[in-house]
Amino acid sequence: MGLDYNISNNEQQFVLDALKENTRLDGRKLLDMRNVEIQIFPDEYGHVDVKLGKTEVACKISASIEQPYKDRPFEGLFQINTEISPMCSPFFEVSQGASGGTSSRQTSEEILISRMIEKSVRRSNALDLENLCLVAGSKCWSVRADLHFLNYDGNFIDASCIAVMTALLHFKRPDVEVSGDDIVVFDTKQRDPVPLSILHIPLCVTFNFYNPNGDEENIKGESNGELIVVDTNLIEERLSLGSMTITLNKNQEVCQLLKSGGLNIDASLIMNCCTYAAKIVSQLTDQIHRVLKEDEHKRINPTEQKELQTVNSREAS
Repeated sequence: MGLDYNISNNEQQFVLDALKENTRLDGRKLLDMRNVEIQIFPDEYGHVDVKLGKTEVACKISASIEQPYKDRPFEGLFQINTEISPMCSPFFEVSQGASGGTSSRQTSEEILISRMIEKSVRRSNALDLENLCLVAGSKCWSVRADLHFLNYDGNFIDASCIAVMTALLHFKRPDVEVSGDDIVVFDTKQRDPVPLSILHIPLCVTFNFYNPNGDEENIKGESNGELIVVDTNLIEERLSLGSMTITLNKNQEVCQLLKSGGLNIDASLIMNCCTYAAKIVSQLTDQIHRVLKEDEHKRINPTEQKELQTVNSREAS
């Protein structure tokens, strides 16, 4: 983050006192997530906008035919490109190159998000890379996810993971015909596009930790006094003493767990976080399937959708 986000002592104490009372600035309890809104753009496949409270992320999936890695000749490629600019928050700056121009170097936030999502999707085998192979060692599909951060109010990782997985589930690549080393790519008007092979849906849930009792009083024992908060906003995120991101699917399979430093917590609390994260992931997965089903219904019945829009506009007038 380019600029420091300064929080007054009074504001810090007010937020911590509220957390001790199981209350947050927006009225949520400590383990309540913000409202998640998923919007799919109707013009093309794989273009999704996700709002997690005031945090907003857009993801667009694209695919091109490339050469696979030499050590993985039977697999396709998957890569993530992130873009955090001052447009989403004044606390982010455009990095400057040595010559004074804009640098393409990624910020630490972008690198963390890219690695987290890549591990969630690729290393957990959520996206079937072998299904992207066209000609072994020669040609394969390269799937790219472009993440654009539109507004920042904390918890970019969870919002990004929801956006990427929804976009991957919605995306359809052009159909192809392979004859030897020759590949024919068909237009969507000639043949129906083909969806990607998604084996499961891993989603990230981030917990932040607080120590309202002070370091001296927080002695490790039966009662540690830490506060655990899920889906923090900007102020809560900056006041936390550490975070832990758990990635798992609806089958309660933990794909990855990241806790880089910060406040020490017991293993029992980690297990409790995993249990609660499983409930959140189950709800989010159902919501993603529901949104995809609604979009599919609109695309199958465009005439009916136009008639409904006409009726709604008449009733509104």
